[in-house]
Amino acid sequence: MATAKPKTKVKKPAAKKPAAKKPAVKKPAAKKPVAKKAAVKKPAVKKTAAKKIEVKKPAVEKKTTPPSSLKHSDVLDSNVKSRNLFDAFAQGKLPFAHGYIISSFFSVNTAYSIYEIVSYAGVKEIFVTDTGLQFVTGGKKLFILVEPGSYEKKHEEPVSRAEGEKIPKRYNELEIITASNQTKIMVAKEPNETYGSFTVLKPMGANFAVVFYQLPDVYTSIASFFEKSLNIQRKVPQADAKKAAHLITSIVEKSMGFKGEFE
Repeated sequence: MATAKPKTKVKKPAAKKPAAKKPAVKKPAAKKPVAKKAAVKKPAVKKTAAKKIEVKKPAVEKKTTPPSSLKHSDVLDSNVKSRNLFDAFAQGKLPFAHGYIISSFFSVNTAYSIYEIVSYAGVKEIFVTDTGLQFVTGGKKLFILVEPGSYEKKHEEPVSRAEGEKIPKRYNELEIITASNQTKIMVAKEPNETYGSFTVLKPMGANFAVVFYQLPDVYTSIASFFEKSLNIQRKVPQADAKKAAHLITSIVEKSMGFKGEFE
């Protein structure tokens, strides 16, 4: 009987584990370069911001008017009737809402004189110029001419006289008071309109520019001011100076008061 051969166990080769494949390790190696792109954009943002700041700075430096808070300086001491115009501007006490400005233009050698009264309201800006103060607003201007008896060109209309002696009015547009010393005080019957802006010249020598505040007794203050100026500075007799001052003030109150467009 044949002996059965023992079965030889065939060792199966160990199945290679697919664990050797490491695709997961390769993926982290490819790092996203997103951070580098964001870093490139940052300088561009800074440049645009710098340009905007440079454009805004010059606009602030060009302003020549007082701060807006000074526009409310109309609430003043009722005992102060008037101030030198340029001092009031420098001190922030120039009224923006409304006011009266009286300026003088005196002849150096004679009593020949011109006065101008300006009423204004609703000032937007005030600029310092080479010659004076420019008000950005409309207003009304009244002309007064003082002609001494010795003036040689009486036959000429005031509008046709030489520069520095003329006013934009003819004789028929003037109220005329002849004083006892033959000085004539000529007051325009109606004021001239000023549109957009007007300039008050900085006074030289004995001349002046005075602002009167809109107080309850403003017209009394203006009348008193003119009476003294005509009598003391222009040598008009007291009684005639008082009469002329009353005439001037009545025209100012009637034609240049703050009503309607000036309210």
